[in-house]
Amino acid sequence: MVDQLTHIDEKGDVRMVDVSAKPDTERVAVAEGFIAMKPETLSLIVEGKAAKGDVLACARVAGVMAAKKTSDLIPMCHPLAITKAKVECTPVFAGERPDGAVGIHVTTTCGVTGKTGIEMEALTAAGVACLTVYDMCKAVDRGMEITDVRLLRKDGGKTGLWERTPSA
Repeated sequence: MVDQLTHIDEKGDVRMVDVSAKPDTERVAVAEGFIAMKPETLSLIVEGKAAKGDVLACARVAGVMAAKKTSDLIPMCHPLAITKAKVECTPVFAGERPDGAVGIHVTTTCGVTGKTGIEMEALTAAGVACLTVYDMCKAVDRGMEITDVRLLRKDGGKTGLWERTPSA
């Protein structure tokens, strides 16, 4: 476990961590997000009747694009030569979740061979995919809610494998 925040130096100033001495390793991260909506909104998406077009295809592409631009959005992220970015958008219907929410479950997988992790790219991809669904459907459902954007798994680097426990 890290005892200190790595993006803060001994004087308390923020900085981009120097990873130049670290070896290149294969790294993979998986993240998720959920956008809850009215059942009628989900029907429009699934039936391909959204006014702006194919919502899920657009969300997948937006998530991949976001993963590639993460270092432009998050100040202390290193720019990475991403080797893999995948975004899956799965409709969730009434009765499929314990909380009864209806919407789209987004799962992202990002990979890189490099000196630093790819978690931020996977998280950014999940968030932007959800935001894209919101953007494309806000005319019919402004009450949509994005929740549960979180890391599920990361592997590689010095710390190796980390997986979210079911209760976390």
